[in-house]
Amino acid sequence: MSGPAPDPRSLKSAVSMDKGGWRTLPAEGRVGDPPEWPLTAPADRELDLWDDLWKKPQAVVWEDMDQALEVALFVRTLAEAERADARVDVKKMVRSYLDSLGLSVAGMNRNRWKIAPAIEEPAAAAAPAAAPVRRPSARDRLRVVPSGEGA
Repeated sequence: MSGPAPDPRSLKSAVSMDKGGWRTLPAEGRVGDPPEWPLTAPADRELDLWDDLWKKPQAVVWEDMDQALEVALFVRTLAEAERADARVDVKKMVRSYLDSLGLSVAGMNRNRWKIAPAIEEPAAAAAPAAAPVRRPSARDRLRVVPSGEGA
């Protein structure tokens, strides 16, 4: 078993990133239709999961590495693990798939993947921020009280 997953924020990992050791995935995810389902007839839930997973940033790598079969096996296992009477070993298998497909933080680190920062929408960036509410200070609360003279 290998050591702990590398931390992308560490200085040593920063050097690795400069050498191309980390892959940056697009924040917007994979664009396009999902690949054709590679297993036997899918259930409706499996197709929903399949469509959602192929929109994730990690799907860019899965497509590059021709991992449609692995993703489909994960989908089928996840759909089975969602059932109330699912066996513990099936749930453990789901956790393993999450890591190997880079769908967990540990899996992202182990695969040396990071997701690019999301680009802000221009309309949101141009919107003026609400002025912060300022509480009166102690000095603001003090006022000059006229003396008894002429009052």
